[in-house]
Amino acid sequence: MKLKTIVTFLYLCISLIAFLSFNCEPEVWISFSLSFIVITAIAYYHLNIENNFSPFLTSFIIFNYLFFFIAPVFQISSIDDLKPTFENDLVYSASSVVITNGLIIVFNFIFFLSYLYFRQIKQFKNESIRPEANFNYNTPLAILVLLFFSLIILYFNYDYIITNIIESVYTLSKESTSSLLLRKKFLFFIPLGGVVLTLNYLKVKGKININTMVVFISLVIFLALLFFFKNTFTEKRNTLGPIYIALIYLFFPNWLNSNAKFFLFLFLSMVIAFPLLSTLTHIDASLDQIIENPKLIYESFIRFGSISGAFESLHYDAFSNIMATIEYVRAHGLTWGYQFLGVFFFFIPRSIWLTKPISSGELIGDYLAETTPRTFTNLSNAIVSEGYINLGFLGVIFMAILLAYFVVKFMRWYRSGDYLKEFIAFYFAIHLIFILRGDLTNGFSYFVGPLLSVYFLPKVLIKALK
Repeated sequence: MKLKTIVTFLYLCISLIAFLSFNCEPEVWISFSLSFIVITAIAYYHLNIENNFSPFLTSFIIFNYLFFFIAPVFQISSIDDLKPTFENDLVYSASSVVITNGLIIVFNFIFFLSYLYFRQIKQFKNESIRPEANFNYNTPLAILVLLFFSLIILYFNYDYIITNIIESVYTLSKESTSSLLLRKKFLFFIPLGGVVLTLNYLKVKGKININTMVVFISLVIFLALLFFFKNTFTEKRNTLGPIYIALIYLFFPNWLNSNAKFFLFLFLSMVIAFPLLSTLTHIDASLDQIIENPKLIYESFIRFGSISGAFESLHYDAFSNIMATIEYVRAHGLTWGYQFLGVFFFFIPRSIWLTKPISSGELIGDYLAETTPRTFTNLSNAIVSEGYINLGFLGVIFMAILLAYFVVKFMRWYRSGDYLKEFIAFYFAIHLIFILRGDLTNGFSYFVGPLLSVYFLPKVLIKALK
């Protein structure tokens, strides 16, 4: 049996179970059916027609399927007179659900047409994307300099990392945004760039000499540093997922080198692996407390990571937060691009830009805190919401076209033959789920750091050391 047949069977079986258990009004059922048809048509094209490997479209499909179909279907089915609200405390409204599905259908349809259009313009071919890397003679020196930088970063941040490991990442005092972006999203990603550089160098050279021995030792140190900087006690899933999935691809590319393989892997990861991982990433106890009372892990699993309850948690609140955004616009009007300013100029400190907009997720969270019993305001805000809150219906279309453009742009990077571009493009494909879920300010800013440390820094070093 072909793998794509297995993938299709699994996809349709779970979808059928969701529809059979769906308890809702007829108009709501129809709206989800139409949305399902659109995303299923895209999945059919991706698995049966698209010739090139496109992990980007896989991530797009999986996100839509889980966050805009499976999750809200289970959430709505669980709503009753005793619990008439979603997990974000927004009161259920059939008309709002239909409107939300309408926006999602338009976004997905426009994105797919734009994706096909930009692909046609770029004229992708089926040639090999792995020509032999042309390493400069000074690449080993660049690797050593990168390793030196990483060790310096370890020296100055050792206590910080140990504090993160010993204490829960959710109970630490709030760190300033600028410090977090510089430290966690740039400096701590430098060993990942070292791993990419060293591994590809060893693959191409393929013989034992002084340089390859030094590079191999550097690879081992880079991996140790990366695991120390990025683990379940120091980071949340939206950071760990792209890193470790990209590492699997880097070391074992044949495992994830087709649309069917990657679709199955990502589907199972999102449904099973990530809910299990949340047992550790969302535990609110210190390492000492876990050692003394291991039962805390089980209790955390029940609260945050159980697979059966995952879709009814705030981890899958993207659909209901679009509904909240629609309500916000009704009450306060559109922001006319003001929220976009905070996305594209995220690097300007708020102490300098006093009127800098807060992220859209926080904005909608504050709105819900004012209109519902909710007090937790750090919510996600899907890319559909970002377009709608800024420019309304036209904003949804604009964001769909913009997203398709950058997806195809990174497809060209992936097929460029440049090992650093290929890796960061694959990393972007995984990170795309975080960008789609939102909010866009965090999704965009959290990608810029890895882009600089994994791609641009090694490139600059190699050229500078000539």
